[in-house]
Amino acid sequence: MLHHPAENEYPVYYKPYINLVPKGNLVQLLRENLNEVVNLFAGISEEKAHYRYAPGKWSVKELLGHITDTERIMCYRLLRVGRDDQTPLAGFNENDYVQAAETNNLPIEAIIEDFKAARNATITLIQNLPAEAWTNKGNANGTEITTRAIAYIIAGHQIHHCKIVKDRYL
Repeated sequence: MLHHPAENEYPVYYKPYINLVPKGNLVQLLRENLNEVVNLFAGISEEKAHYRYAPGKWSVKELLGHITDTERIMCYRLLRVGRDDQTPLAGFNENDYVQAAETNNLPIEAIIEDFKAARNATITLIQNLPAEAWTNKGNANGTEITTRAIAYIIAGHQIHHCKIVKDRYL
């Protein structure tokens, strides 16, 4: 069974995300959290989906778009490192991605569907990785990271942002 990564498997920046992931079956957690995200965001009106809790902060739609973009980027990293690809992987500017995505112009339902597609792809990849791939090391954004750490970052990042939605947007 997949277990939490050791602290030497990822940059310290990701520790808060990884610490949010409860012990247990990661694939089951990702499935449960998929349903949580769908239920959380489906309950938000189109009007409320444009809400920003402070100037310069993302709207609810932009936040869900960010969760989805990050899931896709991290899933790509998971694939590359899981396949033992040693090519350094570039970082990304989350604010630039949010601006370029223009998610405020999309209905919330479309953004939810996009997240569902990304999460289901993540689950499929995680389920099909060979056991020996979980300890592979790669380089992302100039730092060493393992396949296992990336999988836990994906889960923790989504948990983190759902907590923000509940605490600051609703």
